[in-house]
Amino acid sequence: MTSQKRVFIFDDNTDILELCTIILEDAGYEIKTSATSNDIIGQVNAYIPDIIFMDNWLPDVGGIDATRALKNDEQLKHIPVIYFSANNDVRSLAEQAGADGYLSKPFDIMELEEIVSKHLSVI
Repeated sequence: MTSQKRVFIFDDNTDILELCTIILEDAGYEIKTSATSNDIIGQVNAYIPDIIFMDNWLPDVGGIDATRALKNDEQLKHIPVIYFSANNDVRSLAEQAGADGYLSKPFDIMELEEIVSKHLSVI
């Protein structure tokens, strides 16, 4: 069996983190979550995920700045970042951040699984 693909989810809402963890673990992914984007580079380097979900509203460093930091890092910029927000303008925020895609909250379970498999099938 091949090793599991790793998903890292940044969101300050613990209910969202738990829901995504249940859905994606059931789909066969290894999940790591964080409620803060503090030391975003260090957190991501410690796990090296295959895909990242980034909430817009995170304490200290917001999702846009955290995504930009990842996309400016030579070692990490290849990892797809999916912007993940209930904001009405999630598409625009994702573009500002330099994210590889976006997912609006509330989301459909199938939508979440599809976006993960779409971005991981490219790897």
